[in-house]
Amino acid sequence: MPERADVLVLGGGAAGLMCAATAAARGRRVRLLERNPRLGLKILISGGGRANFTNRRVSAANYVGGNADFPRSALARFTPDDFLQLIEAHAVPFHERKHGQLFCNDSARSLLRLLLAECEAAGAVVRAGVEVAGVQRLDAPRDGARFVVRAGGDDLACESLVVATGGLSWPRLGVSDLGLRLARQFGLRVVSPRPGLVPLLWSRPDSQRFADLAGIAAPARVQCGAVAFEEALLFTHGGLSGPAILQASNYWRPGAALEIDLLPGTDLPAELAARRAAGANVTLRGALAERLPRRLVDALLPGDASDRPLAQAADRDLSAAAAAVQRWRVLPAADAGWDKAEVMLGGVDTRDLSSRTLEARGVPGLHFVGEVVDVTGWLGGFNFQWAWASGRAAGEAC
Repeated sequence: MPERADVLVLGGGAAGLMCAATAAARGRRVRLLERNPRLGLKILISGGGRANFTNRRVSAANYVGGNADFPRSALARFTPDDFLQLIEAHAVPFHERKHGQLFCNDSARSLLRLLLAECEAAGAVVRAGVEVAGVQRLDAPRDGARFVVRAGGDDLACESLVVATGGLSWPRLGVSDLGLRLARQFGLRVVSPRPGLVPLLWSRPDSQRFADLAGIAAPARVQCGAVAFEEALLFTHGGLSGPAILQASNYWRPGAALEIDLLPGTDLPAELAARRAAGANVTLRGALAERLPRRLVDALLPGDASDRPLAQAADRDLSAAAAAVQRWRVLPAADAGWDKAEVMLGGVDTRDLSSRTLEARGVPGLHFVGEVVDVTGWLGGFNFQWAWASGRAAGEAC
């Protein structure tokens, strides 16, 4: 007979460890299997190694997916304050940065130690370096078991199977598409995965014009369709990055343009007109270089009109300069791919899952949590909060 567990969790990342600890604390016999030789690899590298583990201001509006309301239930039942209680109970020092982002003071290892300690205290058995070869659903439950998982050469039977295998971002960490394959195997729909929170690449003409600006950073307002983000923007050799671009990338689709304001909150036409009326001798280009890096101004404002004294500039020159800086239109050629993506967009279609338990509607006992689900958060700790909330929701139900 195969080894028996009440709950088998596939994946030893944030959502899987939270789920395992939660289910075991309810008295369930829990086994967690991780294919990598080390647990929590994405946790350890997140936030520059300090793990932006949640955000003080979390709502369903901070997430992208096919159903905007889907994450609402889990997020309401396990909030950032709930996770902070765990952080404080384990004496993990942390600090707050802008926009409500919370980070570990020392290292993300303290966050991983917290999760492993919770699993150990609850009695969950955690194993790393175990590859799952396949999953079989039993036609009729045997002694309560509904699934048999072939892993590491052994068969493991379980009543509830939780898929917490993560997404396809950071492929160098040994990621797997197992969760997506299992969803399809059991008849669930899958929203085509694509890179999220990812830099965007120049088109050929823009590359020739802007590639030499690599390393320049500036505050910006980046609009993509109906959404806009006001944060830092970074020029790279290949395109644009920085928080504002990463946020916008979750909404960007090939063929769509971005509109970028490099002086957000500034009435630039009025400012330039006032300086012209005062008889300023500085050139239009020079006036803008007082506010932005000169190399950037030169790339945005080619032409002789920008080199005339501001006092001699025509209205059309002021309007053109303001538009170049505050309504800069960029048409990216592509995103930078999985190697540069922080998260996966798409995944298991939420139409086929319960928003309360993360259980597959047509497959009793099968749950999907974390990044493998078509719920993707903004930059700033929101994806960790989804991992905690979805893992807790499944752990309380399985």
